[in-house]
Amino acid sequence: MDTFLIILGAICLLLGLIGCVAPVLPGVPLSYLGLLLLHWTDRVQFSWQFLVIWGVIVVVIQALDYIIPAWGTKRFGGSKYGVWGSTIGLLVGLFMGPWGIVIGPFLGAVLGELMYFNRHPQVTANGGEQSENNTQQSKNSNLNRAIRAGFGSFIGLLTGTVLKCICCGMMIAYFVKELI
Repeated sequence: MDTFLIILGAICLLLGLIGCVAPVLPGVPLSYLGLLLLHWTDRVQFSWQFLVIWGVIVVVIQALDYIIPAWGTKRFGGSKYGVWGSTIGLLVGLFMGPWGIVIGPFLGAVLGELMYFNRHPQVTANGGEQSENNTQQSKNSNLNRAIRAGFGSFIGLLTGTVLKCICCGMMIAYFVKELI
């Protein structure tokens, strides 16, 4: 039975690592399941503190994976519209495969920002009042701000992916260390 649990745990860890970049698999929780499977063998026993700490890390990283793209949008100058657009884009992108996860938050943030400027035509991207003379310049500035917010969302997505990969890599290292 131990051999079966070890093999199943290793499969979960590998699928977890793949899940860090493939949106259809919950990467970090799968890797944690791999550690739990190893713990349930007679060969390796992790302390309860170790398992609780890693459980908390898994929950935090899963939450951050949804929060960081919105934070990136805000950090790169996006409004609440851009943050909401990024979040909605991420949720819609979940159903569109790997490219949807990458493109969804970016497009959502851009569209959210453009909606903001559409609803508030008197405000320009630099915060000033819009006059008749600089309408085209203002539209270009608004588009640039919207794209910058989308780029922030993309950076947030990459940051979340890197965090997930580091976490899964550390769990794989613990798994291998305990087996050796």
